[in-house]
Amino acid sequence: MISSGNNIDLSIIILIVNIILAFIVIFLSRKNPSATWAWVLVLMFVPIVGFILYLFLGQDLRKTRVFSRKEDEDIKKLESRYQKLLTEESRGNIDPAVEKDKDLIRLHLQNADAIFTHNNRIQILKNGQEKFPVLIKALKAAKQHIHMEYYIIRNDEIGREVRDILASKAREGVEVRLLYDGMGCLHLRRSFFKPIIDAGGKVAVFYPPFLPYVNIRLNYRNHRKITVIDGKQAFIGGLNLGDEYMGRSARYGFWRDTHFRMEGSAVDFLQLWFISDWEFASKSDLPFSDRYFPKKEIVGSAGIQIVPSGPDSKWASIHQGYFKMIVNAEKSVYIQTAYFIPDDSLSEALKTAALGGVDVRIMIPGKKDHPFVHWASTSYLSDLLDSGVKAYIYNYDRFMHTKAVMVDGRIASVGSANFDIRSFQYNFEINAVVYDPATVSQLERQFREDMKQCIELTRELYDSRNLFIRIRESVSRLISPLL
Repeated sequence: MISSGNNIDLSIIILIVNIILAFIVIFLSRKNPSATWAWVLVLMFVPIVGFILYLFLGQDLRKTRVFSRKEDEDIKKLESRYQKLLTEESRGNIDPAVEKDKDLIRLHLQNADAIFTHNNRIQILKNGQEKFPVLIKALKAAKQHIHMEYYIIRNDEIGREVRDILASKAREGVEVRLLYDGMGCLHLRRSFFKPIIDAGGKVAVFYPPFLPYVNIRLNYRNHRKITVIDGKQAFIGGLNLGDEYMGRSARYGFWRDTHFRMEGSAVDFLQLWFISDWEFASKSDLPFSDRYFPKKEIVGSAGIQIVPSGPDSKWASIHQGYFKMIVNAEKSVYIQTAYFIPDDSLSEALKTAALGGVDVRIMIPGKKDHPFVHWASTSYLSDLLDSGVKAYIYNYDRFMHTKAVMVDGRIASVGSANFDIRSFQYNFEINAVVYDPATVSQLERQFREDMKQCIELTRELYDSRNLFIRIRESVSRLISPLL
């Protein structure tokens, strides 16, 4: 039996240790102060365990040796192995049709080596019912190679159908490479991929999070969704592989999302970033070959930059791109995002745009897949209402997962990145920035259609919420830098 005196001594020891750990977090962390204090709050409420969580989830590893090495290798490939893609025409000349946006184009060239291409055609796919038939048809028609990279793959009807197609194509002699994220596919058994591997295809995992690979990088996830087929067509957007994205989940119901099918020169750069991620995860090199970068026919006139971002990047390129788009806006800014947790700079940019007369509209889902993120999102939206920003909550019986920013009916950024700190700082993300009024007009029309499924979050509606909701939002706001 432990005496009360021993209990007091143990409590004092835990308190002292916790104070020391809190100082370590404060003085050794080079985070944004709000994130640092959020971790200190976690440490105070969950002594000792909070510090262990910090070691795995809270450290800023953006410039550790492993990420610096990946960045160096990526730059080397851009500047040497794939030199043929980096032509003087791509680097120097701006299409007269997008002359007004040349500063945004040059920003992405400087912060992400994102080459501007203008020989492209885009097909917009606004949900799983539209995406998967098109994707499956393209996979079945593959002749030379299939490269796929996804954050989540489910062992369900859609997941197994795609897997079996990949196995079938591998048996035909098509090169098949499938890259998945270790955390996003945490519950997916390795045996799921056996048909692909047995058929001669290759499968790799990005950062297995647990035993036997325990590491402190598990907070840095590959959230990209890329498919490249024969180097001629590619898919990018927000839809993973699974039945829920077809609207078959009882939990989520109808699933609204946005995905692109692309043809043209921009496919080369999705191919490039797939290969970079594949080599990093699989620890194997892909020999440079024209079969991965075939000569492109003239297919369209849409301007596109493929913009990657991640903890291996010197610059937060997608964040900077969003900021630039907002501050340059003259007429309208439409944002659709599953998670809305902006930092101070983006919040001020949105307020400034709205106060200056720009029509700023933000749409988030009403259905909650991550409750704390949802409550934090509505809290951040409330800060913008008084400046004139219009906020919309998508149908509570459906789920909206789209990641899109549209400006002035002229520019759009669509891909895997949400409008949140995790996407800007911790995840490996990739977006297509489109300079094409016809495509952006379609996206904006769909935004207005989605508004019919929304409730507008007015100041009166927000202020009428009950005390319990206010408490949940306040707590979520405090820990939002960690979400």
